[in-house]
This record gives sequence, structure tokens and C-alpha cells, in this order.
Amino acid sequence: MLFSNPVPVQLLSHPILAGKGLELAVKRLDLVHPAISGNKFFKLKYNLEQAKSEGKSKILTFGGAFSNHIYATAEAAKAENMLAIGVIRGERTEPLNRTLSHAESLGMQLHFIDRSTYKNKTEPGFLVGLKEKFGDFYLIPEGGTNGLAIRGTSEILTPEDQNFSFICSSIGTGGTFAGLYSSLSAHQKLLGFSALKGEFIHQEISGLTGKYHLSSPGSYGIFTNYHFGGYAKHSQELIDFIWAFYESFGIVLDPVYTGKMAFGIWDLIKNDYFAKGSKILMIHTGGLQGNTGFTEMTGIKLPGSE
Repeated sequence: MLFSNPVPVQLLSHPILAGKGLELAVKRLDLVHPAISGNKFFKLKYNLEQAKSEGKSKILTFGGAFSNHIYATAEAAKAENMLAIGVIRGERTEPLNRTLSHAESLGMQLHFIDRSTYKNKTEPGFLVGLKEKFGDFYLIPEGGTNGLAIRGTSEILTPEDQNFSFICSSIGTGGTFAGLYSSLSAHQKLLGFSALKGEFIHQEISGLTGKYHLSSPGSYGIFTNYHFGGYAKHSQELIDFIWAFYESFGIVLDPVYTGKMAFGIWDLIKNDYFAKGSKILMIHTGGLQGNTGFTEMTGIKLPGSE
């Protein structure tokens, strides 16, 4: 099984927080493992254990060209001496970007398919075709979200986090949010910040909690107005915020997930969403490997990019 480092909780100090009478801390999942960053560590841990228990030596999963999930899966498979196949959305372009070249260097076999075919990734017939091509494998869905991933992410919160009244997380496929929800205490509210444009995320989360029979004595709410145009979209305002956050607290954020969540939290703080005395825990879900790719693609330098 994958083993984690102790995850620090970093308390932030800022005049706005002091003036509002709020406590804000960051749970640094970006430091949970030297290579398998953030929530991906928790999503993959039990999936790899299950694959081994089924006698599988090969795992297959899906992702885009800059996917944190592809990067982390390649690292996890290498650490567990397993073979990995990454089915990548889009055509192969040389030279490969940093994410994909690193995954390939770890031994992951990359299989590129066009975007229209990629949409069939959950269809039984498509998966049969992959089995015919690659042989027997253990399947992990795009983004890593399944029941075992939720079991893993339910372990993110620890007894030491009980003193926080609000838990904040970004939302992609919803697996981390669902796991956090299942581990809330009665006095806690989970706030999700969707990285995707649209209100469908409410149904996605409801579907996950129903499918996996998740319940909680706590409550949750989802914000869909901090996506900055949609998945992987950004604005200069977001980039400026990421830099300001880094300069204030020394914490690197990414522009796809954590940056948008932190922007949302800070906006809510400024607009008095949180009552005086609230203790807020922000879950840093990692994904910082993508900052270098973001700079390669856009020319915009971020903290942590090279």
C-alpha cells in the first residue's frame, strides 16, 4: 500500500482575517507524498490495493494531456511495481509536454485517441476493445473517482480537524468532495467550489452520494460561480490572486482547482459570508505539477512553474 507523509495544517495570518474575526487554515495535501500529490494519493491508494488483491498487474485509466490523475497514476504504478496504461484524450504531439513525458518515463504506456472517440470511455463495447488491445487490466475511471477513491478521500479529515466549522474543497469529478462529506461531524459544513461551468455539478454530487450510500451528520453547499469561464479557463484576476496568495502565505496554488477555490473562499470572507468566530479549513488538493504545463501552454508564469 502507498504510504503518506504527515499532512501539515498551516494557519494563515492576514489583517483581513483578524479584522473579520476568522481563522483560516490550509490542510496541505500537496505535501502528502513526494510524487503522488494531494487528493490523488487518497483516490489511488485503495484502488491499487484492490488491483493487487484481484491478481492484476496492470492498471488502465484515462486523462487529458496535462492530467494530474495521469501523472499521479504513473507514479503510483511505478511505486507499486505495476504496469500502467494511460488513455489520453487527443492526438500525440511531439515533443510531449512535461506531464506526459514524465508519465512515459515512468513506464506508463500512452494510448492517444481522438476527442470524439474519447467520449465513449465508459461504454462497455469500447472497454472490451481496450481489453483486446492491452489484455487484462484493472480499470480506474477518469479522475479516479469510484467507491474505493471515496473510501480513500474519506480519510483526509482527521480527529485534529474537528475544531473547524467549515471545510472547503474544489470539485472536479466529485470524489474528494463526496469522501469529505461522508466524514463530516454534525457541527461542520462542507463548501465545494466547482471548477466546471454549469449547475449540473449539484446532480453529480447527489448522484455520487446516492450511488455509494453516503450520509453525514454535517451539511454541504456548492458554489458554481468561481469557475472563471469553465474547466481550465482562467483570467488575469485569477492569476494575480494566485501570485498574491503565494506572496502572502508562501503557498503555491494551481489555476484549475485550488486557485479558484481559494479565490472563492477569499471572496466569501470579504463579503461576510462567514460569521465572526468561524474556523475555516481549506483542503489543498495538490495538482501543482500542472503549473509548468500551464506556463508552457500560455506563457504565463505561476509560482512553482519552471
